[in-house]
Amino acid sequence: MELKERFLKYVAINTRSDENSETFPSTAAEWDLLNALVEEMKLLGLEDVSIDKYGYAMGTIPATKGKEGAPVIGFLAHVDTSPDMSGENVRPRIIESYDGKDIVLNNALTMKVADFPELTKFIGHTLIHTDGTTLLGADDKAGIAEIMTAAEYLMAHPEIEHGKIRIGFTPDEEIGRGVDFFDVKAFGADFAYTMDGGYEGELEYENFNAAGAKIAIQGRNVHPGYAKNKMINAIEVACELNSLIPAVERPQFTEGYEGFYHCIGLNGTVENATISYIIRDHDFKKFEKKKSWMYDVVGMLNNKYGQGTLTLTLKDQYYNMRKMVEPHPQVIDIALAAMRDADVEPIVRPIRGGTDGARLSFMGLPCPNIFAGGMNFHGKFEYCSLNSMEKAVKVIINIAKRWAK
Repeated sequence: MELKERFLKYVAINTRSDENSETFPSTAAEWDLLNALVEEMKLLGLEDVSIDKYGYAMGTIPATKGKEGAPVIGFLAHVDTSPDMSGENVRPRIIESYDGKDIVLNNALTMKVADFPELTKFIGHTLIHTDGTTLLGADDKAGIAEIMTAAEYLMAHPEIEHGKIRIGFTPDEEIGRGVDFFDVKAFGADFAYTMDGGYEGELEYENFNAAGAKIAIQGRNVHPGYAKNKMINAIEVACELNSLIPAVERPQFTEGYEGFYHCIGLNGTVENATISYIIRDHDFKKFEKKKSWMYDVVGMLNNKYGQGTLTLTLKDQYYNMRKMVEPHPQVIDIALAAMRDADVEPIVRPIRGGTDGARLSFMGLPCPNIFAGGMNFHGKFEYCSLNSMEKAVKVIINIAKRWAK
């Protein structure tokens, strides 16, 4: 199956995850793609194909003769798409040899080069984009398609020397649960790579330290005509808390290694309200300082309005993988060389987010992240370059070859 055909097949399956679900995977639709991948791995002739009760699908490309002693390398991608945007009835559109101009998504919506200037870097590429009503699902079905296409190629070309290769597909990455039950021992790789990056050439082994904060606010509702010195409006307390966050430490004003506080939810009435944040920073000391600041602000507002008015629940989500990857420089060096072998100029930069690989690295499986060719993830302006996806397939194959040396 060709790469494009495979990708279009996968995006047709709605695998949107649900952060409010208590099941794992969080949606039944994720099982549809996971089970389909299991059957496809079997058809390609992979060995040790399995899927466990949590939905982790795995398979093995056996080592070529004489390379059984090479390190076991893994490639991973996640099947779910972001809950931020509908993934139902995805209708991809294809542009052959993109001309660098604005892209009309539908009668009411255009993706303008003025808003997305990186489009000019894809002139001449085959682009696959949305119809403006859903996300595309390149995050991370581009990665899935690339891994499966590389697996098919390696199985069909036994003359290409490589060690044992494990491939795996995970659910619920988008809601932070992607490897909650992942069995690193069963996967059996010495090192691995997630195919979950964006722009061609990206190689990422640094990511945010991440925490989530939820503040429950107990107000005091009194008839507004008689509320003086009595009412505590929980909505206004939430807004006051949010106003205290330094403006320069919000996502829309940060880049590179700069961290942020990001308000992701605000709901309530005069009597009760909740406000939620994600807290991010690459630097661990700055990350801890941000968390301390949140505790301090909640404490200050409790002193102002009365103890118990605000209740903070703060939980770490994942940490910067750099600490776990840097002791194994060959993982990075081989990926860089494999990119150059594919005529891809490496771009090493930090992830302004996280991947399954971040948590896996702390679970004993060093796992940097490689580009998959998608752009503008999680929304209706999402698109991917088929040319970049083809390069990603070559990078996977080249990594396999280089580890065998």
